[in-house]
Amino acid sequence: MNAGRTTSPLAAAGRLILPKEHGSWSLALEPVVLGLVAAPSAAGAGVALAALAGMLLRRPVKLLAGERTDERRPVAGGTVLILGLAAVTGLGAAGWAAGAARLWPLLLAVPPGLLFLWLDARGEARVAAAELAGATAFSLVPAAIAAVAGWPAARVLALAAVMAGRSLPTVMTIRTFLRRRKGAAVAAGPAVAAGLAAVAVAGWLAWSGLAPWVAPAVMALLLGRTVFLLLRPALTVSATRVGVAESAVGGILVLVLALSWSG
Repeated sequence: MNAGRTTSPLAAAGRLILPKEHGSWSLALEPVVLGLVAAPSAAGAGVALAALAGMLLRRPVKLLAGERTDERRPVAGGTVLILGLAAVTGLGAAGWAAGAARLWPLLLAVPPGLLFLWLDARGEARVAAAELAGATAFSLVPAAIAAVAGWPAARVLALAAVMAGRSLPTVMTIRTFLRRRKGAAVAAGPAVAAGLAAVAVAGWLAWSGLAPWVAPAVMALLLGRTVFLLLRPALTVSATRVGVAESAVGGILVLVLALSWSG
């Protein structure tokens, strides 16, 4: 009998929506943590809910949009309905609590978000443009959280810039590392240059009083990670371990940054 193997709708939905890549979790959770810890507010929680629901919508929406028959389509349909309601509720609550005009950073996230969705629909979610576009879009989530918390525009943009300084060089570093492990000849220069730019921007923001001095320190540590991974003989550690370590260490650094910003 197969009764013992019956999968509950909840478990099926969980397997359908949860990203399998560690990078996807970091891409979504780190900006949310940075925003909520640095600029906590009820409206910001609504933005965070919408952002997380939007991330989880990707796989079930893609399944529904596909042409081939799939027995998971009913589960995907119900999941899309629930997550869609969560996203709309979160944004609606944020707009009601803080005013819709304060959601302006999300408008900046639309172009890179649409680029990612277009590439994802073409089956190109793993190309560099798609990953960088997704990281750029989510880098604006903490900015939206800070905006609805009442932060001035300059500090809102500074928060987005620092989050981008964490995300974009990281995407470039990990992509380069993984492609090198597969034998591709990929130059380390672009990833290192992006890390240097992140340090410089964070330093300027700190000097201007728009970010804590922890920000350039965190960017410098991340640059050191890039140099360690790319400017030395190939590591024997597995790609999975590198991914887990990157998510763990990066998450800790983002939390430290958020706490220093909130203080």
